[in-house]
Amino acid sequence: MRSSATLLTPNARKYMIQLCKHFGHRASATYGEREGEIVFEVGKVGLRAAPQTLMLRAEAPETSGIERLEQVIESHLKRFAFREPEMALDWRRAPPPV
Repeated sequence: MRSSATLLTPNARKYMIQLCKHFGHRASATYGEREGEIVFEVGKVGLRAAPQTLMLRAEAPETSGIERLEQVIESHLKRFAFREPEMALDWRRAPPPV
């Protein structure tokens, strides 16, 4: 199962790095100039930073894993982006690729 969301922000790269560094202490996390990935026990989250947009892509074998990834990433982004205007991610779910 997959889920994706987009956050409009001028701080996309900053938040991508912040998420990867934060979760890197308890999960496998890698990042480069514009892309990152965090691998949790329940699934993984891919991050892509564009100049004004942070794109998030969660993947997990179970619906419960997707729900957990969405909740964890969104709650941490809200903490990191507390100075931004009201932030809400509109997660869009899709079945896994065949």
